[in-house]
Amino acid sequence: MTPRVADILARIQSLEEELAQELEAGLALHGFSLKGRLGAFEREVVERHRTLRLGLVRYLGQSSVLSYVSAPVIYSLALPLALLDGWVSLYQSICFRVYGIPRVRRAEYIAFDRHHLAYLNWIEALNCAYCAYGNGVIAYAREIAGRTEQYWCPIKHAVHIRDPHRRYLKFLEYGDAEGYRSQLAAYRRKVREP
Repeated sequence: MTPRVADILARIQSLEEELAQELEAGLALHGFSLKGRLGAFEREVVERHRTLRLGLVRYLGQSSVLSYVSAPVIYSLALPLALLDGWVSLYQSICFRVYGIPRVRRAEYIAFDRHHLAYLNWIEALNCAYCAYGNGVIAYAREIAGRTEQYWCPIKHAVHIRDPHRRYLKFLEYGDAEGYRSQLAAYRRKVREP
């Protein structure tokens, strides 16, 4: 990695930390306080949220015919997502132990908290839980795949990869044969660090 790339990555990390602080501050604007992974709204905010909840009849009446038609297709992804979730969990449970790679904590990627929002009816809350699960499983699997790639093949591609995982930008340059041979063990040691 060139010094310029290292500098850019350091600035990105700094901006990500700044963004996280701003997002947390944004929660306070809506009467929410977060302590660790637990949080709560102010009582007045919850009451206001309840007044904004759409009843089921009204909600279903406002839904388009295409929503009813596409819902089974959308929810059909639940089985493949559950299979992916189970399979990558089993994969890392076996393979990461063999190679000394720290396991990915599933709870850091899959969060179910939107059902606490008083302005969502039960269908909206279910939809939110489904999306949280789907995106969480994909992020969880991506981190497992990223750690696997760092261990076995920490080499960038020749073509530009859109939105690579967070480890990718620190990989060896495409075609750096000497770097691969001399630094592979270091990459493996690094992925083993907690």
